[in-house]
Amino acid sequence: MRTITTYLVSIILVFSISISHAQDSTPENDNAEKIEILKELKNKIKIEEREFLKEEVEAINKRLENGQISESEAARLKKEAAENRALNIENRLAIVDNKIALLERNPNGSMVSKDDDPEFRITIGGSDSDGKIFRIGQPKNKPRKYDRRTKSHLVFAIGFNNAIIDGQKIDDSPYKLAGSGFVELGWAWKTRLLANSNAIRLKYGFSFTWNKLDIKDDKYLVNNDGDIQLEDFPYNLNKAKFRMTNLVFPVHFEFGPSKRIDRDNYFRYTTHRQFKIGLGGFAGFNLQAMQKLKFKKEGKDVKDKIKDGYNATSFVYGLSGYIAFNDTALYVKYDLSPIFKNQTIEQNNISVGVRFDMD
Repeated sequence: MRTITTYLVSIILVFSISISHAQDSTPENDNAEKIEILKELKNKIKIEEREFLKEEVEAINKRLENGQISESEAARLKKEAAENRALNIENRLAIVDNKIALLERNPNGSMVSKDDDPEFRITIGGSDSDGKIFRIGQPKNKPRKYDRRTKSHLVFAIGFNNAIIDGQKIDDSPYKLAGSGFVELGWAWKTRLLANSNAIRLKYGFSFTWNKLDIKDDKYLVNNDGDIQLEDFPYNLNKAKFRMTNLVFPVHFEFGPSKRIDRDNYFRYTTHRQFKIGLGGFAGFNLQAMQKLKFKKEGKDVKDKIKDGYNATSFVYGLSGYIAFNDTALYVKYDLSPIFKNQTIEQNNISVGVRFDMD
């Protein structure tokens, strides 16, 4: 699965190419260029269909090795696949030949529909047999991979955030329990580790995390030459919030049952409507530490953002885990690295919330 961002960037690039191509072309030489494109496409069609046939034969051989089909059945399936691909080549080449003939009969392009032009165009999971197409995703006639051990998906998590402080209970935290929260947004890959079982999966990827601490009792954070202290604010303070933005790379071992789905030319494992447990950790980098203050000064409302850095730990790491059913999980993460480095009393970030793995 490719990301939505990749799709959008690709589409922007394609439109840029299309506009540039349209500006540079003239009616006199346009058809000749299109004909050359189509002639090149004929060779690409043959190569593509042969590659697809090779993949189909490999999948059939895999089923034969696993004892799922007999040798006679494998031979029959290979013959059918070869015949189908041969017909695909014949049909697709005929389409291209017809377009070439149409362009040759109309050298000025006046009798050619815009839909018949072999220009750059976009297709999602389509075929390039009808022109020069920028393709996004898998073409329709590409065979499924027999055994796909890795897949990817979006990760989103949200919940409560706070700090574990040496010598203090969580109830005595200087940060509000209800007002402090975290958000995580990232992309994860999940790989099956065993050849013939989906009992253990490795989940890995990258995430941006925003950990926010809402400070109590009209206090705010002050950086005194690297010593981070909470002090009384000199004005009427409405809100004081400290936020850390991190880029992290989580890794989890995921355990739990799954269901195997077998089809004629491929199989898949699914964990849909199953319980899962993930145990692991993360490591990454602090990108920004910032404090937001809202207060009244001389009768006026003031909002201030202080991007001081606050001697925040640059390299962050910790432990994390989740218990999930289907795509929704109870999620916990704990930073082994302190929030502020080189402090007399260490503070470590802790987050509890809900995680959604949208695969």
